[in-house]
Amino acid sequence: MNVFRELDRVLRGDSSSDPTATPKVRSLVVVSLLLAIGYGCCMGSFGLFGRAEPEFWQVVASGIKVPALFVLTLAATFPSLYVFNTILGSKLPFGELVRLLTSAMSVLIAVLASLGPIVAFFSATTVNYSFILLLNVVVFTVSGAFGLSFLIRKLAGGSPPEPIVADPDSDSNEEPARVLALKTPLKSCPSIGAVFWIWLSVFALVGTQMAWVLRPFVGSPFLPFTWFRPREASFFEAVLKSLRHLMGL
Repeated sequence: MNVFRELDRVLRGDSSSDPTATPKVRSLVVVSLLLAIGYGCCMGSFGLFGRAEPEFWQVVASGIKVPALFVLTLAATFPSLYVFNTILGSKLPFGELVRLLTSAMSVLIAVLASLGPIVAFFSATTVNYSFILLLNVVVFTVSGAFGLSFLIRKLAGGSPPEPIVADPDSDSNEEPARVLALKTPLKSCPSIGAVFWIWLSVFALVGTQMAWVLRPFVGSPFLPFTWFRPREASFFEAVLKSLRHLMGL
């Protein structure tokens, strides 16, 4: 339960300037993966209720693909974030960069998972495939907005921690703290904001394409189950097609 306690601290905004960054990041990664699996199962539940014959494998596939979506998207985009952070001259250390990004992603996935039961409810009570597709798009969009809001608040609320160096001439027996509390707003370093705004645009673009490559997540009731669909059209075309179908156009 410690991993969920760490997530609760982040959601409540109580995780500032914790010097033990490595355990915290590990805990957030674990709980985020678990919650992503949970939402994936809710997302794939349409395969149980929206078909003439329930397809349990769709639940399994979506439970695997949702965490894979986040992991693969981060793997593809994190190098660019590190390079942007270096080129634009922000003073955000690598460890703090990882911790900040992990916290923001954990908030995004926590919101996503909290909306999972709603997705499962509609999956069980409607057979409208286009509606379920658009509902999931909305849920991901709302979750992304919460993750972005958290990131912006963090960027405006504090600066990277600075190590305290022990004075060799001091007679004090007290061990110096490893990290100072957050003192100055990150908004005083505009390059940091620019780094994340550029990277977030890249992340969103790569994420949508990654979701298209990994589809199906919901599973069309008119097609047999498969782990992956052929590469065709695009994510945005599919959303517009579902929107037109839902509106009867």
